[in-house]
Amino acid sequence: MYVIAGVSGNTGSVVADTLLAAKQPVRVIVRDAARGEPWKAKGAEVAIASLDDRAALARALTGAQGAYLLIPPNGWTETSIPAGRKRLSDAIAGAVQDARPGHVVLLSSAGAQHASGTGPVQYIHPIETALRASGVPSTFLRAGFFMENWGATLKGAIESGTLYYALATRIPQVATGDIGKTVARLLVEGPPAGARVVNLAGPADLTLEDVAAALAKITGKPIAAVSVPPAAMVESLAGMGASRELAEMYGEMITAINAGKFAWDEGDLLRGSITLEQRLRELLA
Repeated sequence: MYVIAGVSGNTGSVVADTLLAAKQPVRVIVRDAARGEPWKAKGAEVAIASLDDRAALARALTGAQGAYLLIPPNGWTETSIPAGRKRLSDAIAGAVQDARPGHVVLLSSAGAQHASGTGPVQYIHPIETALRASGVPSTFLRAGFFMENWGATLKGAIESGTLYYALATRIPQVATGDIGKTVARLLVEGPPAGARVVNLAGPADLTLEDVAAALAKITGKPIAAVSVPPAAMVESLAGMGASRELAEMYGEMITAINAGKFAWDEGDLLRGSITLEQRLRELLA
């Protein structure tokens, strides 16, 4: 049985669908019964649990030969982020220690080797550390920058002819569809001897200029790329309604990316097949 979290999002849904299509037994974790009905119709078992509820999550993981787990994205207006992330980390790590599934694939991130200074990514580091110590075979799938993150910028870039972002370097970028398919493959392949890191990027590492060029090709309109200071991105996010705490956290993350702190430091590098142009076309459809 493969137990899959995050099925209401972009990665977990692909993991579950891929496994079900391969006739593998799947149990999905959802917060309420209504969210589970579509998955029941597809042939999956449904477990009701919140990822910050150690006991409920442990019950959902019981008997699993493999499990996909993740820390959900921060809420747009979330505050007290460190305390909330710690609750999640402690609950997930504790549930794994209690249930001891045969293999955990954790959605991690480039930069997760650092305990601080990487914005929201720093809160993945404690879970990696706890899973290493647990003795449960674990794969940390450290993904690059999600291509889907460009979605919120596309309309403004097309209308203004300028793509503004605080990116100032070439970085690995990956589509969530490739993440989901890779997780499914890793689960079916089975556990490592202990803990391992697997890095995942798209077909090519990309710059802000590459993103603007892809958008220009799709729209047939010239799109200029303008790298702005991280502080400007913080103010833009806050102006769009993000909590000041969240905005500053993303500012810290992009600063760390530009400084090279998100470079791969261990593990094999896999590359997905979905190109940036393909994913942008889907986001604009």
